[in-house]
Amino acid sequence: MNDWPDGRSEDRGYGRGGASGQPEGARRMRHVQRSQVPPQQQGGRGQGPAYGQGHQQGYGQGYDQGRPQSYTDARGTGYDSGYNNGQVYGGNPGGPQAGGGHGGNRGGGHGTIPPQYDPRPAGAGGGRPGPAPDWRKRIKVGSIVALVVIVGWSAGTYAWASSRMRNEVDLAKVIERPAEGACTTYLIVGSDSREGMTAEDKKKLHTGSAEGKRTDSMMILASCSSGNTMVSLPRDSWVTIPSFVGSESGKKYGERGGSKLNAAYAMDGAELLVRTVEFNTGLRIDHYAEIGFAGFANIVDALGGVELNIEKGFKDKKSGADFQSGTQTLNGEQALAFVRTRYAFAQSDLQRTKNQQKFLSALANQAATPGTIINPFKLYPTLGAGLDTLIVDKDMSLYDLGKMFFAMKGINGGDGKSMNMPLSGTAPQNSLRWDMPKVKQLVKEIQNDEPVTVTSDR
Repeated sequence: MNDWPDGRSEDRGYGRGGASGQPEGARRMRHVQRSQVPPQQQGGRGQGPAYGQGHQQGYGQGYDQGRPQSYTDARGTGYDSGYNNGQVYGGNPGGPQAGGGHGGNRGGGHGTIPPQYDPRPAGAGGGRPGPAPDWRKRIKVGSIVALVVIVGWSAGTYAWASSRMRNEVDLAKVIERPAEGACTTYLIVGSDSREGMTAEDKKKLHTGSAEGKRTDSMMILASCSSGNTMVSLPRDSWVTIPSFVGSESGKKYGERGGSKLNAAYAMDGAELLVRTVEFNTGLRIDHYAEIGFAGFANIVDALGGVELNIEKGFKDKKSGADFQSGTQTLNGEQALAFVRTRYAFAQSDLQRTKNQQKFLSALANQAATPGTIINPFKLYPTLGAGLDTLIVDKDMSLYDLGKMFFAMKGINGGDGKSMNMPLSGTAPQNSLRWDMPKVKQLVKEIQNDEPVTVTSDR
């Protein structure tokens, strides 16, 4: 009896129906004749056929012998497995040369997978390639970030240092001032202030323990486009202390003729010293800067010492100086002894002022360098050491202070001139008298921003 439904006994590719109860034997099914692939299209691994060469090779070794790759079903509909033309998994109909089948551009993958359908992440190992990096954009962004960091760091440093400046001298209290000149002028004063020093510091630096403070050195620095000039003012200069209004009391004092220059500072401090220098020279002082013993030594140590060439060795018990001739690096203690020594020289005060100019120029030359300015490990200790004891006028900014150091550096580099105030001889109390005709010519050249031609014989 035939259990198959009617109509299923027709030959439709699934076998025949019949009245016999015995199964029919295996029969070969029809399949489509395959075209031969040219030899040059064959490839793959080693000498064998390509793993995915679509029709006849690749899977052909297994599927063509054991199962149909294309046949006609019972309804007469043709069917193709897809392994013949490399269209499996997005294969390219063009066959192996078009990257289809198993031997496409994946090097063993199932055909060429379009990037948008590739499940593997872009740029991952073995995954689809990611977009090429835009180096121009990266460099631009990196430059902007670096610039922001530099600007922020510079602004922060400037604000921090400005907040530490001691703007204590009020030049507005100075009366009867000369007219302003073309150059920027600074009165730089080294005082013997022991402020902030311990008993051990005083002993180490040979400063003594005198109360109060006095001027140990004074010099005018003129920053001009025609060239910078540094003029030392011997503290024993014989000058007139003009009438003035007391900086603290507000009381007016009369003129006092025939005095040493350092007496002005002792009488009423920085304001009267500026007033006295302006009165005796006719040159207006734009800014004032004063530093004490401790600050001076600390700045030198913060810089790691200052290199200096000492032409002739000398010793001085009072200052603690003991130097051999030649180029050497001075620490803070040695630097202070070098600029303070006076008794080791025949012309004590004049030689000392020359040493002071020489060392300050070398100090500025080392401080105003990129190696110090852009190195926070040097900049912050140096600024901290100097600003703690550096006293300036109320109108002086950190920028003005920087300009002063660069002007001093220019003198050390040979772009300027350093000299003592021109002298004409001695005066009472072993003081020194200025050569006024030369002084007037010197002041005129500075006021008009002209090259300084005046020389000093001492």
